[in-house]
Amino acid sequence: MLSIGIVGLPNVGKSTLTNALVGKKVAIVSSKPQTTRTRLTGIINKDNCQYAFLDTPGLHKARNRLGDFMVKIVQDTVCDVDIAALLVEPDTKVTPAEESLIKRIKEAKMPAILVINKIDKIKNEDLLAVIAQYSKLHDFDAVVPVSAKTGKNCDVLMGEFEKYALEGPQLFPDNMVSDQPEKQLIAEIIREKLLKLLDREVPHGIAVEILQMEKREDGLVSINATIYCEKNSHKGIIIGNKGAMLKKVGEMARYDMEKELGNKVFLDLWVKVKEDWRNNMYQMRNFGYEDN
Repeated sequence: MLSIGIVGLPNVGKSTLTNALVGKKVAIVSSKPQTTRTRLTGIINKDNCQYAFLDTPGLHKARNRLGDFMVKIVQDTVCDVDIAALLVEPDTKVTPAEESLIKRIKEAKMPAILVINKIDKIKNEDLLAVIAQYSKLHDFDAVVPVSAKTGKNCDVLMGEFEKYALEGPQLFPDNMVSDQPEKQLIAEIIREKLLKLLDREVPHGIAVEILQMEKREDGLVSINATIYCEKNSHKGIIIGNKGAMLKKVGEMARYDMEKELGNKVFLDLWVKVKEDWRNNMYQMRNFGYEDN
């Protein structure tokens, strides 16, 4: 069993890399920062070893209690895993947040691999400059340039992880690819579509709760879900003119749900307002944002 913490700034491709390594979509992705809100584990079994990839939120400056929760997850993950994979973009400027992550890795005294993503967007000579900047701050055990989007060099990265595999108990069943409950996966599919379709601050103040999920005798899966937002004006945007936006969200989400569940899905969506829920610990726990 080997646990690998994938950490870095928002939008560097941590969830995309997790999906590429697992070989299946276990984490939602979008172009918006802070898509990942909690720690998600993607699991594969290879060569008699189980690998657990811990996808984490991007390290950012928190502006509410949900943000504090996300930052704590990142910091705790570095101390909880066997090896850290610091995922960065090909930029020669190391940010203060990345410096703090490197400091955390040093304090934990654990193996660490620098993973430079999006190499399809950079020349070789520029890549060397990026490696030089990060190497000034830490003597990484390995440096692996990858393209999480295309899968380029992901096999090389897996080869580096395999060097640290040790004998130990298998924590997850053979057929398990994620530690997320099925209802949580379904809720995240809905949130992913909202992130893709909505602009500005609206999608960041959204949470999704699955109220009912039932498989009928005819094989149809009936799902009742509520989308929560923080303002009445946001509710109107989510519903759209004559319900057009909510209908589009439902169509896109249902398509992915049917692929995930292997059954036809009937999806019933509602929208409600929970003002300032991101600063309410009770509401955060109700939506699944609690550190277990």
